[in-house]
Amino acid sequence: MRSLVLASSSPRRRELLARIGVVPARIASPDIDETPHKGELPRDYVARLAEGKALAVEREPHEVVLAGDTTVAVGRRVLEKPVDEADLRRMLGLLSGRRHHVYSGICVVGTDGRARVRVVDTIVAFKVLSAAEVDWYVESGEGMGKAGGYAIQGRAETFVRFLSGSHSNVVGLPVFETGALLAGAGIALA
Repeated sequence: MRSLVLASSSPRRRELLARIGVVPARIASPDIDETPHKGELPRDYVARLAEGKALAVEREPHEVVLAGDTTVAVGRRVLEKPVDEADLRRMLGLLSGRRHHVYSGICVVGTDGRARVRVVDTIVAFKVLSAAEVDWYVESGEGMGKAGGYAIQGRAETFVRFLSGSHSNVVGLPVFETGALLAGAGIALA
């Protein structure tokens, strides 16, 4: 019997998996260097991190490992998690009134030991943010610890004027592609 190991401590990823009836048998939080390489494109960055996380987890022969990484990119610039409120304000300023990409890399390592990687790209556009809206969002604390400084499943959804692609990708795990990879690895979806 195959069982799933989720290589992530993200509660959002567990919630998204639960939507498709998948409950990991165990959680493992791999510790890898997440520093972007010089000149690395955001798409390549998330693919590398997802695969690195999945391969960093020790697994038993009956276990399938799922790992993911999500980042927000403005052009070629990767917006990581803000380090403080000033950094969050800078990020919101970059996102205000323009389109950006949310990339998620997902990797499934099957019982055969082979890593299968997919990258999903969702385009999101924020409205022009007023100073009061930026203050309101920063004071909520919601953007801290989030790639790009925002969580679409919360207050920041009021900023989104356009979205093309997977909403669940922006939350942190593209459910359609994840479900397909898991099914291909023999993990049943309920």
